[in-house]
Amino acid sequence: MAHINVERTHTLGLEVARVKAREVVAKLESQYGLKPQWSGDKVAFKRSGVDGVLEISENTVKVDVKLGMLMSAMSGMIKSEIERSLDKALA
Repeated sequence: MAHINVERTHTLGLEVARVKAREVVAKLESQYGLKPQWSGDKVAFKRSGVDGVLEISENTVKVDVKLGMLMSAMSGMIKSEIERSLDKALA
């Protein structure tokens, strides 16, 4: 089982960060078939072999993902995609 933890700081403010985070979640949903469940400024997403949470705050976005055995082989690619998506969205 692999664990991915990514945190990015931003200066966008909470409202803009929410919009940007929704874009990132939508992209991850379409690419990886994730099923997001929003609750305030936190979204849990799941699919077979993937269990994660994205949290938005005034100046940070945190992503924590646990991958099952089969998905662990793709952990490097998945982490890179999360980092790239966050960096682009929060720039």
